[in-house]
Amino acid sequence: MSFIKHYKNTKIQFGWISIFLHWILAIAIIGLFALGLYMMELSYYDSFYTLAPQLHEAIGLLVAALMLFRLLWKIINLAPKPAKGNSKLVNTASSAAHHLMYLLIFVVLIAGLLISFAGGQGIKIFDWFVIPGPAEFFYNQATTAGEIHLLVAYALIALVVLHTLAAFKHHIFDKDNTLNNILGIEERK
Repeated sequence: MSFIKHYKNTKIQFGWISIFLHWILAIAIIGLFALGLYMMELSYYDSFYTLAPQLHEAIGLLVAALMLFRLLWKIINLAPKPAKGNSKLVNTASSAAHHLMYLLIFVVLIAGLLISFAGGQGIKIFDWFVIPGPAEFFYNQATTAGEIHLLVAYALIALVVLHTLAAFKHHIFDKDNTLNNILGIEERK
């Protein structure tokens, strides 16, 4: 077993940049979801009541920046070909699921920004600086955006679970290189 040596994608393998972006964003998005659920249970008197939303917003903005970079990287980089044994239907479903995942991530991020900027508030980034907020774009912005943020976050996590199960199916049942590819392990013969 050898590990990938190139930073750009090839026709058969993801490069290190794509692999890094995939895993750092997966960890951050799942972590943000868990933190968001935890924040919903906090009371006003909890010591984490103020810090949790600041962490959630700051990490969310870092995810937004990484997602924009990932999208650009995806556009300028070739994508590895799907596993050889996949049917056209499986490849189409996989592509649709990936596009839907990107869409849901951006919807969650935009809704999160609308929540954070409601009432003209700014977003505090790790006590480094504050991104000033614009005036509200529509009536009841925080509540409406909050409902969208929560529902789409649940849909995104459901899709992440499906994506993970599909990767294991490829590895265990199809015995192809799909999972090894995103782990950075070169193709098994």
